[in-house]
Amino acid sequence: MTAATSAPPTVDTAPPKPRAAVVLAVIALVLIGLNLRAGITGASALLHDLQMVLGYGPLVAAIIPSIPTLCFAVAGAATSWLTGRLGVEKSILLSLAMLAAGLLVRGIPATGALVAGTVLGMSGLAVCNVAMPSFIREHFAARTSLMTALYTVTMTTGATATAVAVVPLAQALGSPSAAVGAIGIMALAAFLGFLPVALHAHRNSARAAALRISPWPLLRTRKGQLLTAIFTLQALLAYALLSWFPYMLTTMGLSASDSGLMYGLMQLVSVPSGMILIAIGSRPRMLRPAFYLVSVAMAAGVASLLFLPVGLALIPAVLLGFGLGIFPLVMVMISRSGANTAETTALSTLAQSTGYLLATAGPFGTGLLHSATGGWTLPLGILLALALVQIVVAHLITGRPAGRKQP
Repeated sequence: MTAATSAPPTVDTAPPKPRAAVVLAVIALVLIGLNLRAGITGASALLHDLQMVLGYGPLVAAIIPSIPTLCFAVAGAATSWLTGRLGVEKSILLSLAMLAAGLLVRGIPATGALVAGTVLGMSGLAVCNVAMPSFIREHFAARTSLMTALYTVTMTTGATATAVAVVPLAQALGSPSAAVGAIGIMALAAFLGFLPVALHAHRNSARAAALRISPWPLLRTRKGQLLTAIFTLQALLAYALLSWFPYMLTTMGLSASDSGLMYGLMQLVSVPSGMILIAIGSRPRMLRPAFYLVSVAMAAGVASLLFLPVGLALIPAVLLGFGLGIFPLVMVMISRSGANTAETTALSTLAQSTGYLLATAGPFGTGLLHSATGGWTLPLGILLALALVQIVVAHLITGRPAGRKQP
């Protein structure tokens, strides 16, 4: 018997939810999705402007885009414990309050406020990231693929819209700090939208004591290892690119406006990419081809960014955008991986907290290597090697049907 099955294998059962509760849960899902990357992509698009206005040095410039993944690791590790104490819905509500407060604090034009607000907001985002697969498992058990697709599509839509709009907003407001702070209004709307869901769950909770499974023993199982590996690789690649892609293009010679446009295009392509990949991966024996397709696209995108002239930035933008579509596939796999909600939460905590901790090397290392070498050749070469490793891990993780007993 493995650590993943040390608790009695139970199946989640719950009485049918009222239609109004389901509608509220869907609305809340959409509002949360719109916010789960907006605070990251909004700041990324303004990293250069924020550094120029606030005057912080290269070390702080490398640390700031690394804060999200570090917070995802540290705060995300506590999510299994938090949901065991408060329940999934109350934990998400608390995380949204932290996210909104942190993003609003970033609107204060000071380096300390930018760093502190990012830490607070990204810590809230970490809890929400880890808890969402369990929320989908509990509220939409029969529609996990559909709801995960909706959740990730709205996530990339919010990220894309913010990446495109935040630079003109900063110009209109005359302050990049005010623009990144304004993103907090969207998070506040998500908090208010989720409040009825949390209240309904509180009033109708019949749990005497929530089942809790420790995530860390799952790292000794094949399932836990492969989920953590694939999550780590996709997160490292994604956050290195989300943090530095527009800055790369600008320093390679593209104008700031064109760099922002390519950044927005990359995000935009990732929206239909996720939908297409889930549609492919949901068909019998097509999960492995879906993982192959998205992983090869990521590797090709990094290679084209490394070897093609900046005037052809459209090519890596499209390929990398398609490569970012791996996230919905991984989230569907996590949502389906547990025997019950507690095990799903444990696997999500393990994969995301460990994965994001290791993935911090992506944005931080990319920034430091660029500062040390004065170019992007070495950072992109390392990212290309990791993209090739992702293809191998994708092959391994799709080698067995989901749910089969792991050694």
